[in-house]
Amino acid sequence: MTSPVRALPGALRRTLQTELREPGARTALLVGTVALLVAGSGLRPLTRRWPAAVVGSLLSSTATETPRATAVLVGAAAGVAVRRGAAGNPAGRVGLGAAAAAVAVLLALDRGARADAETLADALSAELGPVDLSARGRVLGSVLARRRYASARDVAYGPDPVANLLDVWRDPELPRDARAPVLLQIHGGAWSSGSKAADAHPLMAHLVARGWVCVSVDYRLGPAERWPAQIVDVKRALAWTRAHIAEHGGDPDRIAITGGSSGAHLAALAALTPGAWQPGFADADTSVAAAVCLYGIYDLTSDDGSGTLDELLAETMMPTVLDEDAHPYVAASPAARVHPDAPPFMVLHGTGDAIVVPAQSRAFVARLRAVSRAPVVHAELARAQHGFDLVPTARTLATVRAVTAFLEAVMGTGAGTVVGDATAPATAPATRRRRGR
Repeated sequence: MTSPVRALPGALRRTLQTELREPGARTALLVGTVALLVAGSGLRPLTRRWPAAVVGSLLSSTATETPRATAVLVGAAAGVAVRRGAAGNPAGRVGLGAAAAAVAVLLALDRGARADAETLADALSAELGPVDLSARGRVLGSVLARRRYASARDVAYGPDPVANLLDVWRDPELPRDARAPVLLQIHGGAWSSGSKAADAHPLMAHLVARGWVCVSVDYRLGPAERWPAQIVDVKRALAWTRAHIAEHGGDPDRIAITGGSSGAHLAALAALTPGAWQPGFADADTSVAAAVCLYGIYDLTSDDGSGTLDELLAETMMPTVLDEDAHPYVAASPAARVHPDAPPFMVLHGTGDAIVVPAQSRAFVARLRAVSRAPVVHAELARAQHGFDLVPTARTLATVRAVTAFLEAVMGTGAGTVVGDATAPATAPATRRRRGR
């Protein structure tokens, strides 16, 4: 294969080869090219085609979720090129200019991510009225939060000895009779991978520090286990939580559910279908008081941006092919399950999501708002990537605070809330309904 340089006319090729031999030129051009590629992927995903979108999402995340750190790395690499003499020749200066442009883009992405705090506050106030977002959390502490807070690990909640396990997170100082509000967390992973030990640590750590009890759930995964095994397990986990969470200081009458990606799909579906998909435990109360769903898929018959969602579902978990039998896909779609008595929902999505288009969330929110009597908070975060909340960043902190404000507004903070060494009084859930109702 002919290289781009060899394909150039002779005189131009010789000139370019001479320039590239100048001190620091190759280093500067390499730094500038890679930096522009990374920064550009933050402005627009390189691809939405599955599975290449996963790699593209990881690349984009370095620009959208850690832009300051990425800018520092680019600056350091450019500094190496300068020390090698790149500023003294045209090719080197081109590379340094590209690196500078990339840094400018990264800093703009950082400003956009930090502005999401205002976006979230506006979305909350539009649905619930004034909401206090002043409570700050130490998100960096979430890195070791599972070790500190997961007081009960690998607790069996169903018949599968490997998949039907959960962890209970609680503050060691929370009284056993606190009757604290509870959050059930469902991990993502395209219904075929993932673990309770990996997702939503910043959110759960923040809530536990404020006196909540959190439950993180594993469930049967595809392709070995086909639908509806996944939602049956989520319902089993809800039934276990209602029956046993009081033993851990939680309130069985105040359970919220959350999840990201495929976990958001399962959380939304569980929130909308209490009593369904409960073989052998049909009488168990699996209703929830609220649902928080991040970058999820809510219509399994629609496009997620890849153009191959139906193929992915048939490969990973669905018992049929969409074109041959669409019934399971419709039945499993939260968008097809909305009803007037749906619990309060908070739906978040990044506008730069390379794996699931934000149109999935927009359409789901529109259907909820057309039918549900409860608040539906919706926000799109500037160029945020799929899984943006998995790492402790400024955007994650803003999201954690907003989710906490939403949950405490619609559910109340509960008796015996632990905030540092103090105990805060209980507050009643918000009763405000959406404007225009």
